[in-house]
Amino acid sequence: MPDATLAGGRLAATGRNRRHNRWQLGFALALLLIFPFVAANFGNSWVRIMDYALLYVMLALGLNIVVGFAGLLDLGYVAFYAMGAYLTGLLASPQFALTLESVAAHFPAAGAILLAVCGPDVAQNGLHLPAWFIVPLCAAAAGTLGALLGAPTLKLRGDYLAMVTLGFGEVIRLLTINLGNPVNLTGGSDGVNMIDPVTILGMSLHGEPGGHGNLQFGSYAMPSVNAYYFLFLALCLASIVVTARLRRSRLGRAFLAIREDEMAAMAMGINTRNVKLLAFAMGASFGGVAGSMFASFQGFVSPESFSLSESVTILAMVILGGIGHIPGVIAGALLLALLPEVLRHLVEPMQRAAFGEVLVPAEIMRVGMVGAAMVLIMLTRPAGLWPRPVHEEHGFR
Repeated sequence: MPDATLAGGRLAATGRNRRHNRWQLGFALALLLIFPFVAANFGNSWVRIMDYALLYVMLALGLNIVVGFAGLLDLGYVAFYAMGAYLTGLLASPQFALTLESVAAHFPAAGAILLAVCGPDVAQNGLHLPAWFIVPLCAAAAGTLGALLGAPTLKLRGDYLAMVTLGFGEVIRLLTINLGNPVNLTGGSDGVNMIDPVTILGMSLHGEPGGHGNLQFGSYAMPSVNAYYFLFLALCLASIVVTARLRRSRLGRAFLAIREDEMAAMAMGINTRNVKLLAFAMGASFGGVAGSMFASFQGFVSPESFSLSESVTILAMVILGGIGHIPGVIAGALLLALLPEVLRHLVEPMQRAAFGEVLVPAEIMRVGMVGAAMVLIMLTRPAGLWPRPVHEEHGFR
């Protein structure tokens, strides 16, 4: 009887937690929906900053599948981000025409075949495929790359796994630089520019020519950054739903079992090899989608955007927010993405007010302050800002 009472109390507490979480989610969503309209009073810069923050949320949610759910340390996650960005650049810009030209110059026979297959229009202007085709392709390509990364690391753990994934990320970054010659796939150190924006129902999210970066809906003009904001917000919500459902699925429970004790999971009949590969592939697919959106939004990609520091930043978002806890990961991503920009707008005015001049540039100050904030948070809250609740730790949903 006491056991039944205890179980009933736990179920009731779980129900209250779920209702409370729904209220929190609804309130947060309402704030996010009205944010661009409020921020418009201060210009478009804050909405643009939030656009990039939402991309980081997608990246952090993808890495959380690998690190938070499956317990696999990945320091090369930015490679999948780069894969999505460069594949979009190749398929939605004049870059493919430059690739054909370089192939024809160095390999005439192969170039003649490709020119005959692609036709003169593609050879002149490049490929300009629609986003609905490119985005799933980027997710699939990044997922395949993630599985290829996972295959040789199946027997590695801890520091050894971190070193291999770190090296993998650096290899991909160096490839983006070196694949500009002799066959120009990536533009080398110059990168790829003139990437097409996302088009929905025939409407470019960059706005029409002469529209000053605005989308016209009758008499209402929406800034381009707002249109991308709502697109990225929709993708983030889809990512949250997918990861939340994944965590409660049979596969998600297998991820958690491997994270807690791989040997015990193997003894219980879980195919740890396949499950690990799935974790790498599923997490990587999120990076591919985020990279595709980044390329379309920015219109330009270069190797500098995919350095090791980006991988470390994304991993810090997951750990700082609360590893394995979806709301905590989102909070960590938003905090680390927005805090440097907030400090950039505050530190120089504060120095002028206090000393009459700027003693330390904002860039140096914000890096130091962000680092100090991370150290302080990890000392005071080692489990993260928003760790997993106790009922989740013990399997209660």
